[in-house]
Amino acid sequence: MTVLRGASISLRPTVREDIPILASIRATPEVRARWRGGDDLEADIAADLEDPDTRCLTIDHQQRVIGMIQWYAEEDPDYRHAGIDLFLDPTVHGRGLGTDAVRTLACHLIDDHGYHRLVIDPAADNTAAIRCYTKVGFRPVGIMRQYERGADGTWHDGLLMDLLATELVR
Repeated sequence: MTVLRGASISLRPTVREDIPILASIRATPEVRARWRGGDDLEADIAADLEDPDTRCLTIDHQQRVIGMIQWYAEEDPDYRHAGIDLFLDPTVHGRGLGTDAVRTLACHLIDDHGYHRLVIDPAADNTAAIRCYTKVGFRPVGIMRQYERGADGTWHDGLLMDLLATELVR
């Protein structure tokens, strides 16, 4: 895969050399609260890179690694779609870089891979992420009750959002 270029970011295949910086971003309290992980975040990211069903892309901004965006595919012809997930360094939150990354990947998945539908599933209380995804054209589908277990052991709701190719805000 070639490098994908957005308005301010670029997305490139994640390589092993990216793991330490991505692990340090995942270790920040703001990201860790949403992405969690085990005691060895480098091993968690390495496992993601080895997963044949997950495509990991490093997000670069001004020649600096600022996060990672992943996608997966459901290829059954009757249910074909792709899903997206990402994390960003908290020092760049609020600058539109997440929106740029999601839009860039969404364009690639629709234009180059032919997906007609994309999904994303932020925590229901993650208003910043929901606002980001809405700017790209994702719409709420519904609340997934007690969808994921938090670090404190309690269950939290998730919001299923989807985007049809015709709704993509370019």
